[in-house]
Amino acid sequence: MLEEKRKDLDSEKQKKLLLRLVNELSHSSPDLYYRPTSEIATYLANYIRKGARLSADERSLMTRLSRRDLEVLLSLH
Repeated sequence: MLEEKRKDLDSEKQKKLLLRLVNELSHSSPDLYYRPTSEIATYLANYIRKGARLSADERSLMTRLSRRDLEVLLSLH
């Protein structure tokens, strides 16, 4: 049960962090909103790997997500 709560907490942190990263990317690419979800997920995956300013904990949370995971999370918002 404790493990399930931890996973839920991690998921919530990932969602918040994902929204922050999308916001950061949208400053450099104002048309990001109009791009397909799959393209945004690819941008995010590259940004997380190469350019995002993330703490070690944040990076650990986000590197667990595949491009497809990012796509699904984006589609939920």
